[in-house]
Amino acid sequence: MGMRARSRPGTVHAVTAVDFTGAGPVAVLANPSAGRGRHRGLLPTVVHRLAAGGHPVRVLSAQTPAQAQAACRAAVADGAAALVAVGGDGTAHLALQAVAGTCVPFAVVPAGTGNDFAGDTGFPADPLVAADTIAAALRHGRSHPIDLARTTAADGTQRWYGAVLAAGIDAIINERANRMRWPRGPRRYDLAILVELARLRPRRYTLRLDGVTHELDAVLVAVGNCARYGGGMRICPAADPTDGLLDVVVGGRFNRRTLLRIKRRIYPGTHVDHPLVRSFRARTVEVAAAGITGYADGEPVAELPVTITAAPAAVRLLR
Repeated sequence: MGMRARSRPGTVHAVTAVDFTGAGPVAVLANPSAGRGRHRGLLPTVVHRLAAGGHPVRVLSAQTPAQAQAACRAAVADGAAALVAVGGDGTAHLALQAVAGTCVPFAVVPAGTGNDFAGDTGFPADPLVAADTIAAALRHGRSHPIDLARTTAADGTQRWYGAVLAAGIDAIINERANRMRWPRGPRRYDLAILVELARLRPRRYTLRLDGVTHELDAVLVAVGNCARYGGGMRICPAADPTDGLLDVVVGGRFNRRTLLRIKRRIYPGTHVDHPLVRSFRARTVEVAAAGITGYADGEPVAELPVTITAAPAAVRLLR
């Protein structure tokens, strides 16, 4: 059975009323290629519906992730009334770097493939319904504070994430797929899975949870602020982005057959009952292992070791 390091404290974040009077425009970061472009034509309608919130809406211009992040930071610094990400988890991840720790509220119109952060934090799955919900929150000055996780790499570089940091076989597969130049599209990821499954072996990890050190061999390590990653897999099923804690799920010495069997159990979150799975909670998590790059919200964050810290009420969501 999975075990918990300690019980969860009863942290409660209340709904906050915010006065947006006199604030600047609502800044929108849109990724037209998110979700393989299936929502590409929705942006004008989303912008129109967001405008019902009572503020002008400005779509940010960016061609690269670096430009997108810079545009979001500039919009926040210029006094945006809110920042809205239209896209998937990667788009939300970029936008979070600009609003985390500020008083500028944030929202997601889910238009990606997985939309795990948006789903776990209460945004409607339908993009147009989400836009209407965000507009209503703007009109009424309504926001909900939630926690984020902050990563610190060995060189001191920091990033924020909203959903889950992967530091095991899932991160290794992502890293291989990103290095491959062929084939293109989803088949590249499928091929990366086959290659890494053939090479599967437990790796030695050092976990330091609120100062307590655990040395263990594992195939899978995930640190969740929210429950889901990978398009609906509840890897950290008990994670709650309002409790001030991070959930850590460790899959031990799985062989290929066991890993493939347990993968089906990750979607409902019942994998944590497997005897080779251990679960913990902590405010600060240090993860160290050789040759692994951690991925948060599906994006590369840092080569391990990395320190992850829970940041209570680090962002206010418009919903």
